[in-house]
Amino acid sequence: MTTRTSTPRAGGRRFGVPAWPKETFGADLGASLVVFLVALPLCVGVAVASGVPAELGIVTGIVGGIVVGLLPGSTMQVSGPAAGLTVLVASAVNQHGLAALGVIVFGAGIVQVLLGLSRLGTWFRAISPSVVQGMLAGIGLVLILGQVYPVAGMDQPATTPEKFAGLPDVVINAVTTPEGLSGLGLAVLVLGVMAAWKKAPERIRVIPAPLIGVVVASVAALVLALPVANVEVGSLLSALNVPTGPEWSGLLTPAMLGTILTVALIASAESLFSAAAVDRMHDAPKTRYNTELVAQGAGNTVCGLLGALPMTAVIVRSSTNVNAGAKTKLSRVLHGIWLLLFVVALPGLLGFLPFAVLAALLIQAGWKLLELPQVVALAKEQRGEAFVLVLTAGMIVATDLLVGTLTGLAVAIVKTAIEVSRLSVKAEHGAEQVHVELGGNATFLKLPRLLDHLEKLPANKHVHLDLTTVRHLDRACHQAVEHWAAQHRRGEGTVEVAMPARAG
Repeated sequence: MTTRTSTPRAGGRRFGVPAWPKETFGADLGASLVVFLVALPLCVGVAVASGVPAELGIVTGIVGGIVVGLLPGSTMQVSGPAAGLTVLVASAVNQHGLAALGVIVFGAGIVQVLLGLSRLGTWFRAISPSVVQGMLAGIGLVLILGQVYPVAGMDQPATTPEKFAGLPDVVINAVTTPEGLSGLGLAVLVLGVMAAWKKAPERIRVIPAPLIGVVVASVAALVLALPVANVEVGSLLSALNVPTGPEWSGLLTPAMLGTILTVALIASAESLFSAAAVDRMHDAPKTRYNTELVAQGAGNTVCGLLGALPMTAVIVRSSTNVNAGAKTKLSRVLHGIWLLLFVVALPGLLGFLPFAVLAALLIQAGWKLLELPQVVALAKEQRGEAFVLVLTAGMIVATDLLVGTLTGLAVAIVKTAIEVSRLSVKAEHGAEQVHVELGGNATFLKLPRLLDHLEKLPANKHVHLDLTTVRHLDRACHQAVEHWAAQHRRGEGTVEVAMPARAG
């Protein structure tokens, strides 16, 4: 008897583990290191901004790299804790407590898996871009508003009104106290270094600007012995926030379910919109939206069981991955492994990171979320869309993320309905008759205008009402036309109505 052995093809599997192509290993290894260096401070910064231990942000980064990285869906996207969820997570922790965070994230993950399996992932592409951009801009504003407090050496208030009310104290603290002056100086240094790094020679710009800014500012704080508070990072195992019985018992309460659905929907939208952007940056296989949604849900389910932060696909890390030359999924898996090895072997290094430095990184992330040049361009080209964007962002700042987003969606739907219901009315008056031609879509939204035109027609003339070019005639307008024609006939005039081929 003869036996045959086979070697796995590039991209195949042996015992369920992907067999990565050897020819792309070097490129993926280099890209993974660059992504790791970008992800590390952001994982910590997002956790701190969310009001949870820094270790939980790193746990989410590890899961996003290793678990989601191995799953099908997207090739180049990198997942981890996102600045766009900090406002929502901070609100959830404030409302339900840190112990309930795992239950919320677990529930959101299950919702994402169900959405993906139901093939509803592609529907997220139908959400108005103005609402999504407004949502991100609102998050960016709240993020910036909250991070000015760590820069000034102050604790961040829990609510947005309190953050606005405390701004005068922030200014005073930043320019009069040693902690505030030191934090302000470090923040300016970080932002300045990151801006200047864009002009550095191309051969060294492979090192990410956030890493350079963090290292320079942290070294400056250490050498000058500045009076600033630093991040405290301990053991990952001791920091795990595994949900227990009492937390699971609140899973089906209305308040908890509302938070779960909000996290799931916003995390899904951010991930899939990120996929659309990242797919335009590379030639690798494009994202399968429903499969990617299942992968994101699986990652969030694992994060929930560990009590960590929720994850999304993150555009900053994903674009860094592409620009660093990644070729396969191996780069994002390796970046998760580097995160794990770093916090196991060298957790003490994170203790040299000042809070003000991380706050500066998040302020820059919030500023990017605003996308002001695009807002200005949109306002010049499509004022209606710009209004939806500004309204969504403003409502998020004034109320909360859920109310602001739902308000934006509602206004966008109404705006679209009005635009779709455009109706043209042309009247040609002759000696004995009036020819009226309608075009467009005759819906109930245009009923007042339609009746206004019809009621102004002469009562003693023959009216030829031509609706043959109307694309859609709903029941309300159909009945209104018939009722008006009957009334006109009861007077001195006559009416001839030409209906569209399909009226309804």
